Amino acid sequence: RGQLKIAVSAMASRCRLAARFHRVHGTNVRLDASRTRATRVESFANGLCFSQEPLAPGQIFLVEIEEKELGWCGHLRVGLTAHDPQSLEVVPEYSLPDLVNMGDTWVFAITRSHNRVTEDGEGARAQDSPWEPFLLIERVRIPRDTLVGRSKPGRYSHILDDLFKMNVLPATARRSRIGVLYAPQPDGTADMHIVINGEDMGPSARRLPTTRPLYAVVDVFASTKSVRVIPVEYGFPSLQTLCRLVIQKHIVHCLAIDGLDLPPPLKSFCKHE
Repeated sequence: RGQLKIAVSAMASRCRLAARFHRVHGTNVRLDASRTRATRVESFANGLCFSQEPLAPGQIFLVEIEEKELGWCGHLRVGLTAHDPQSLEVVPEYSLPDLVNMGDTWVFAITRSHNRVTEDGEGARAQDSPWEPFLLIERVRIPRDTLVGRSKPGRYSHILDDLFKMNVLPATARRSRIGVLYAPQPDGTADMHIVINGEDMGPSARRLPTTRPLYAVVDVFASTKSVRVIPVEYGFPSLQTLCRLVIQKHIVHCLAIDGLDLPPPLKSFCKHE
């Protein structure tokens, strides 16, 4: 049990450090000061982003769609790559097919529907109840509430929280949350899983090598204009998160945060779940 606590604590610390974008990104991407928000400022391409650090086994890299842009065909693309972003001479224009064609890269295109991946002859897989507090993928156990994107009129109106608890968004909608992780297999390889609003889409790529570091890939493509990284805490909440919960508990609407006497970075952090 002691070793498990140490492992969970290490995972939580690593997740907090990795919950931001790499300084290397596509030419049309602009990151905010915290490198947790990526916006494509021109065209529909050159929107490639990467995680700051390689992912640990079972660690999810989760983003929320913040802005959409009409007039383009296609949506967000996510995946994993064994290429260190720092080693790229030029960031490819597209994740599909450019980055994938470089090898050791696996990318999944998010669509409005039919995102689930099944193998030929595979029957319908039993789904966890949406009320279950954890999503189970292989041996990975992830707090479900953080994974679910919801559309709420008042982000912190707690009277309404229960009413909107089951208001799960379409995959490509604003506030939808999409994550990627890899689950180790007994043969030493790994399966890549995509999670959309708390639901596992199944292994979208198999037999990934685990001998090389794997970075998350987020392609802010076409109709997806801006995304934000959502930190996922596997262990005990950080002091920063606990402070945010106290602040949110004592306000009615997120707009009230702007009137608080707090540093701008803390205000930004407190506005998000």
